[in-house]
Formats: sequence, structure tokens, C-alpha cells
Amino acid sequence: MAILALDQGTSSSRAIVFGQSLQILGRAHEELTAHFPRPGWVEHDPEEIWRTTLATAQAALRRAGLEGRQIAAIGIANQRETTLLWERATGRPVAPAIVWQDRRTAAACTALEAAGHGPMVQAHTGLLLDPYFSATKLAWLLEHTPGARAAAEAGHLAFGTVDTWLLWRLTEGAVHATDSTNASRTLLYDIHTGCWDPALLDLFRIPAAVLPAVHDSTGLFGTTACFGGRVPIRAMAGDQQAALAGQGCFAPGMVKATYGTGCFALMHTGGRAMVSQHRLLTTVALQRGGRRTYALEGSIFVAGAAVQWLRDGLGLIGQAAEAGPLAARADPASRVVLVPAFVGLGAPHWDPDAQGLLIGLTRNTGPAELARAALECVAYQTADLMAAMALDAAGLPPSVLRVDGGMSASDWTMQCLADILDRPVERPAVLETTALGAAYLAGLDAGLCPEPDVFAEAWAAERRFTPAMDATERVRRLAGWADAVRRSRGVQPVVVAPVD
Repeated sequence: MAILALDQGTSSSRAIVFGQSLQILGRAHEELTAHFPRPGWVEHDPEEIWRTTLATAQAALRRAGLEGRQIAAIGIANQRETTLLWERATGRPVAPAIVWQDRRTAAACTALEAAGHGPMVQAHTGLLLDPYFSATKLAWLLEHTPGARAAAEAGHLAFGTVDTWLLWRLTEGAVHATDSTNASRTLLYDIHTGCWDPALLDLFRIPAAVLPAVHDSTGLFGTTACFGGRVPIRAMAGDQQAALAGQGCFAPGMVKATYGTGCFALMHTGGRAMVSQHRLLTTVALQRGGRRTYALEGSIFVAGAAVQWLRDGLGLIGQAAEAGPLAARADPASRVVLVPAFVGLGAPHWDPDAQGLLIGLTRNTGPAELARAALECVAYQTADLMAAMALDAAGLPPSVLRVDGGMSASDWTMQCLADILDRPVERPAVLETTALGAAYLAGLDAGLCPEPDVFAEAWAAERRFTPAMDATERVRRLAGWADAVRRSRGVQPVVVAPVD
């Protein structure tokens, strides 16, 4: 028997069929179209999300030479926070999906913060008031979609993040549910009690009737006939939590960073929900058997998206894989710094008004220097996250960083990351860790996969990158980054008097 993992991400939908030993038997992916109707707005077509997910699953099964009846379980991993609203009777979306990157509700979040609601929201949800999360997106849809609020209050509409939408379509509307990891990203879920929070529903004016049921991350969510027979869906988790599992990070203090469109670094904190004092997020890492474990998370909005900008915006490269070799040709003395605040800055700054900035240009600056700046900014942003994690979790200092995602395939970028962090970076033998995590959790529930401690012991690195940068150079580069961030946020730079 095999396991089917559905990995629905921001830039693409992919499906991978794994064997019982979690070896890859077949895979497929399709790009997903992002729509930008106004500055700061980012949308997806819900039907395209479904179509590409179904098509890649069918293609992966064909390439594996398998039929649905040979699939023991399905696991779902998904882009988180992206917000969908649809009619219960017909399954028809009432509006485009508002993607996690969308900033249209920034003013609403600022107003709620100014009204003093931030501390209560963080205490209950582990999150900050930011348009990144689902609650203000859902509130916007209810206010701006004709008839939506009345229909929602009457129980005629269903809300969900992408996992819930896919589960609804896979089960032909029979199941409206999510798991605790995805619920913990909505600003509506109390991560301590494990329930939707009435006070938060009142704050955001969300009718309880639109909400899905919240389940463990593992368990029988329902069955689907989309692939022939009745195939059980046995796991759902937000993509970053799925990657945390796929990296074997089940012990407190273990850290992984996934480099996709954005970058998301998670440190497992076990059964303790640490409250960050440095503007990181507290999130559910996994819920199994009714028991929740937690993680500290730092979210970077632009990582691989900076490489997409080099390719699509500037036309400097033809494909993403060319960025590393181009950066390697840059002048070592270049001090060009890119602050990729294309949609504001995420953790630990959380500044939706920060502006993208490119600084340090000289007459010698060319494509290679710009490519290097685009890759280096990912390392700098990760350094900010790791520094905040070290302060928040003083008893669990992060050591080795395990990496995955598309950018992790670049040797140049991963060596740069190790140099800037001054700590080893390990790249796993299986780079598809998000899909692997979803498959593992589904296989665990189906009785095909071992317990987490045994699974973690089998984790293997494909390559380990060790720091090689001079300490003085590292300090100088990080100082230049910090100055550039201050400028991007409209803060006056620190002026240092020349030394005679």
C-alpha cells in the first residue's frame, strides 16, 4: 500500500505518492496563478486551487503506476492563512481566495492594536495583530461581499483555509473541518484551550456558523472517491508544521526553516506554549490524541519571491536555478543590500508599511551583485529570526538549522546562510519535506509508519554546510543589513562619526 501527499502551496500545487518506506514513487506539480487586483492585494482562484490539486494527484498516481484502491491514506499540507468563503449548498466560492501575503486589512489591524486589543489577542492565539492572518481577511469578505454577512449568520456560508477547502471538495461537501495547526493561524482559535474563542469571534465580528470543526492533525477526516474506491484522508497540517514533522523535528529546541515563496522558521518547544517577547509567533506544532505540542515561529514574507523578482521583474535570469551561479560571480567587495519589503516586513519587525529598498549601488553594480543581494537578504532575515528565537527560548538555544524548500537546493545560498548565521546548516536527503511530513502523519495514523522518535532517528542529511566567513566580515555585513532595514521602515539611520 502507498500514501498520497497533497501539498498545496502558494506558487504551485503538488502531489507525491510515497511507498510504505516513504520512498517517492511518483510526483507531479502545476503552477498556481496569483492575481494582484490592487497594490497590496494578492488573490487566488479557489477553483484553480482545487483543479490543480486534483490534476496533480491524478498525475502522480499515474506516474507511480497505482490506482486509488492501492492508496492506504491521504495526507494534506497547505499554504496557511489563505482565506476562502463558499456556499454550503453549492460549494461555489463567493469571492476569490485572499492569500496570506495580502495586506488589504493593514489599517484594520492597526486600529485594533491602537484600541488595545493586541495583548489579549496574543495571549489567546500566540499571534500578533497583522493582516497576514485569516480573521481580518474573513471579516473583510463578510463586509465587502454583497449579502455575505446575512448568509453567514444564517449558516449558509462556510469558511476555511486551503486544507478545509480541499477536504470539502474531496469529500463532496460531506466534511467541513480543519486541524489544530491550521486553526492556530486564524486569530480566532485559543491555542491553550483548543477551541474557537468567543471573545475573538466578537472582536472580529465572525459568526460561529461559518467555522469548521477542529480536529487532531492525525485521524480519519473522511473518505474521497476522487481516485476510485473510497480512500481515507488521515492527516492534515499547515505546510510549515508538516515540514517540521518531515524534518524529524519533534524534540524541543530543534529548528527547521523552509525556503519557498517566503521563509518560515519553526523551533519545537514541546508541550510548552512560549509567549514571545521578541515578536515571534507561538503556534501549534501538532495535535495528536488530543495532545498539542507547540513551536515558536518566525515568518519571512519574501525569500524565493526575491528570486522570482530577479527573473520576472528584472529579467536578469531565465530560471531560479541560475541565481546562485550568478551571485557567485559578484564582486566580493560589493555592499549592495536588498530589503525585500515588497509586502511589508514580517518577523521580528511586523511592519506592513516598510518599503522595499536597494542600497549600496555603485557604478560597478551589475546583475551578479543584484543576484547576490537577493540571496543574501534571505540569510539576513533568517539571522534576525534566529536571534529572536535564542532570546525567547534561552533554555533551548537553537544550534543546527535544518533547511528545505526550493531555495535550499542552491549550494551558494545555503553556504551564505551558514556564514551569516555562524552555525551549521543541514540539508536533508529528501527535500520534499512538506509532502513527506503530510505522508508520514497519514501513514502514522494508518499504522504504516513508526512512532515519531523512530522516524526522527532515520532522518539523514544530504549535505552539511559549515560557517567559513571571517567574524569581522560577518559583523560588518549584519550591521549594513540592520541599517538598511531601519531605512526601509522610515527610521533615521544611525550616523557614525568618522574616525581619524
